[in-house]
Amino acid sequence: MALDERSGCFGKPTVTEAPIHLSVVIPAFEEAARLGPTLEQVRYFLDHRRFESEVVVVVDGGRDGTVELARGLARDWPALVVLENAVNQGKGYAVRRGMLAARGRYRLFSDADLSTPIADVDRLIDTIDGGADVAIGSRALADSDVRVRQAWWRQSMGRVFNQIVRRVAVPDVRDTQCGFKCFRAEAAQRIFPRQRMAGFSFDVELLWIARQQGCRVVEVPVTWVNDPSSRVRPVRDSLRMLADIVRLRVNDRRGLYSQSDGSGVEGGAPEA
Repeated sequence: MALDERSGCFGKPTVTEAPIHLSVVIPAFEEAARLGPTLEQVRYFLDHRRFESEVVVVVDGGRDGTVELARGLARDWPALVVLENAVNQGKGYAVRRGMLAARGRYRLFSDADLSTPIADVDRLIDTIDGGADVAIGSRALADSDVRVRQAWWRQSMGRVFNQIVRRVAVPDVRDTQCGFKCFRAEAAQRIFPRQRMAGFSFDVELLWIARQQGCRVVEVPVTWVNDPSSRVRPVRDSLRMLADIVRLRVNDRRGLYSQSDGSGVEGGAPEA
């Protein structure tokens, strides 16, 4: 479903002539147990494509050896770029850093658990080629393949949060929180410098900014398998996210999203 029926952020959709076709950005906070298998799957997928690609892992602090693991894999994988935040700054901060460092025509960010398989990026790229500026994975569409669902109480809380988001921020998006979103390079360069939020609510903020910038956002059905070891704490994080929705509207009234000065997100702080 499109947020904006205009022909994109820059009029007629265009694709940059960057030599790298696809950048995959993966934020990682204490992901030593999951990152290795995830990168193995991503590498296998990319190695069987006839285009240039890169993977940007942003290690967001932590002390479990994630950065050593990622750097070890990068030694024999030139397309793997590893960035490190000295301390945990938040998922939104890590994604922003990775997306602004990325060089691809298409720039995907994906959760480190790969709940949506990397092959589904083809659907998102096809959607961008069809005229979208931003293509976002969605678990809420009729053709979505949700193979392992969250616990009923987490689903209920998610539906309540989404109803609030749709009323207050992005009414045309049914699933703002799926961690699988792809951007045309031009759209990413326009959206991410304006990002302000470092926590989990950054997804909603990105879609708000995209709408303010006149970008066309389209939801795309994807495969999704719930990971029971998710770091999202439903009660605490939902309350934080609701507060952030209010802050989003305040930021907008202050004109902060019209600025693109590269000053970085606000509130980048450790998330316990």
